[in-house]
Amino acid sequence: MDEMIVNKVAESGIITLNLEDFLPDPAQLAVFDLKPFLFREMILREKDFRAALPLHDWEQYQGKDVTITCSADAIIPQWAYMLIATALSPVAASLSSGTIEQLTENKILEAIAAIDPAEYADKRVVIKGCGDKIMPEAAFIAVTARLRPVVKSLMYGEPCSTVPVYKKK
Repeated sequence: MDEMIVNKVAESGIITLNLEDFLPDPAQLAVFDLKPFLFREMILREKDFRAALPLHDWEQYQGKDVTITCSADAIIPQWAYMLIATALSPVAASLSSGTIEQLTENKILEAIAAIDPAEYADKRVVIKGCGDKIMPEAAFIAVTARLRPVVKSLMYGEPCSTVPVYKKK
């Protein structure tokens, strides 16, 4: 009866890496949509567009990572994106083009690229598989590429039930 229960997972030295920890704060992300600037949601009129830009509240993007998109099915001239970037550059933390999902993925990939591989040298690492949020496949690819050269082993799942991905020979 005096037998101690031993948590073998805790004693294994396995490091669990949860990719959800790399998700950007949604409050730091913003979308600039060109749709409200279009005539009949189809055409960008240069004169009207140039007149509307100074009236827009650019401060709402202060310090945020902003993606520029057009949610309407319209052909947008390249110079329009340049005008928006000119207005956003002084206030936004960063600029990109695409959807909010693409911006989120890009920020996750930036965070993974910033991982110091030396922290994981010769360690056994599990990339957490189950979570509350769906992570993009690109995140799993990036973290594998980043850690594979240095880790002792790389696994997917939970420490108590993993799928082996890589083992140093």
